[in-house]
Amino acid sequence: MITGDLKSRVDKLWEEFWTGGVTNPLTVIEQISFLMFSRMLDITESRNEKKAQRTGKSFRRLFSDQEQELRWHRFKNEAADKMLPHMRDKIFPHFRNVAVDGAKFGEYMKDAQLMIQKPSLLVSAVNMIDALPLTEGDTKGDLYEYLLSKLTTAGINGQFRTPRHIIRLMVELLDPKLEHNEVVGDPSCGTAGFLVEVMHYLQKKYTSLEGIIPGEGGEPIYTGDLLEPHREHLQNNLLHGFDFDVTMLRIAAMNLLLHGIDAPDIHYQDTLSSNFPDKFPHLAQNCFDVILANPPFKGSLDFEDVHSSLLAQVKTKKTELLFVALILRMLKNGGRSATIVPDGVLFGSSKAHVALRQMLVEQNQLEAVISLPSGVFRPYAGVSTGILIFTKGGKTEDVFFYDMQDDGFSLDDKRTQLYDSSFAGDLPDCLSSWKEKDPKKDTNRTAKAFFVKPEEIREKNYDLSLNRYKETVYEEVKHDPPKEILQKLKELESEIMQDLDELEGMLG
Repeated sequence: MITGDLKSRVDKLWEEFWTGGVTNPLTVIEQISFLMFSRMLDITESRNEKKAQRTGKSFRRLFSDQEQELRWHRFKNEAADKMLPHMRDKIFPHFRNVAVDGAKFGEYMKDAQLMIQKPSLLVSAVNMIDALPLTEGDTKGDLYEYLLSKLTTAGINGQFRTPRHIIRLMVELLDPKLEHNEVVGDPSCGTAGFLVEVMHYLQKKYTSLEGIIPGEGGEPIYTGDLLEPHREHLQNNLLHGFDFDVTMLRIAAMNLLLHGIDAPDIHYQDTLSSNFPDKFPHLAQNCFDVILANPPFKGSLDFEDVHSSLLAQVKTKKTELLFVALILRMLKNGGRSATIVPDGVLFGSSKAHVALRQMLVEQNQLEAVISLPSGVFRPYAGVSTGILIFTKGGKTEDVFFYDMQDDGFSLDDKRTQLYDSSFAGDLPDCLSSWKEKDPKKDTNRTAKAFFVKPEEIREKNYDLSLNRYKETVYEEVKHDPPKEILQKLKELESEIMQDLDELEGMLG
């Protein structure tokens, strides 16, 4: 949990960037990420040096003997006029070549630029980041998530940060498991919110009762003491992400790094592109047990750019349809996904829309359609959305529908938290309804949760919008008879006239 003091320090740092002329929230987070990354490299190197002294074993250095001046503890006290060119001309080029535990950060650091032009702002930022608790487990992750919560504008391609409570719901609905070495992916990972939440979820799930310790405010801290047998899989093969926005990739890599993934497997790649299977043949098809995604909602592509295997499934230029087809291709047989889609995917009448929904119902197991409130993605966008849950292959039997009207936050641009917990409103009920679902019992179409048979979906041209199946109860409104209303109006007018006569008398 980020404390008031730490929050105010981060707010002060944010303000310094704004007054220093760096006003785009994405750029501010990116620049803070670079500085955090620089300090994290030095922390990692120092930790490895101490370990080597203790064990006598050598290690792969992040800084050669000639690069010692690039280490955080060496330059952090430099004068302002020396620090800025040192950072720009020496440290940033070093970012492009560095590899931590086999992860080549150069893939998304190659175009990294120092956007801070004022030497005094750089010194101030370095001093503040030097004081942040980046060596403390949970705090550094919470700190970065607080930074990300300041993102209030969408990216250039229509991508934006998914609210953390919605991410948590989707992760809990899919329940990733380590016993079977499940592999989790996100083909449009943005800031890696889904992948980070999987880490949070597993940390909690694999903590024994003895492993729960109280935090400073009395809140439980889950130590993940039962994760040890799965540590290698957790670090090296559990999480994979792709994005074609380099700024998002840098932020995603830092987000995972600060949440304990030492070598994030995050790649610069347009996953809809025809070169995806060539560059990542293993990951591009039949690879993942779990895919969690909130693909970009807007935009269309040229047919030439899209891989032919996707167009064979659904011939369209619309990215929101192509991404669902892509996810099906990336999943293993029996793999499952929770994907956020705009409402148009659920009821659009074009050939491509209907073909995609038919493919979900007839060739795979469509499991759930969860309707989200229309303000969930404010202030980025007011588009209405839903969550599709499906399993690759199998057979669609009873489809779980849920009408979420309250996600625990106000549905205006401010998105104010309405309850003590951020996981509130209809979210706990949605999760429990899913876990305890019983198609034989949940037949009341006026309830929030109910089931629909595939035969009925077929009859309605594979329309998956909630309103096609939900029944609304209208309360009969009783009105007084017109004669009574007229009599009341006469009595009211008589009282008004009487009051006016009294007032006239007082005026003499």
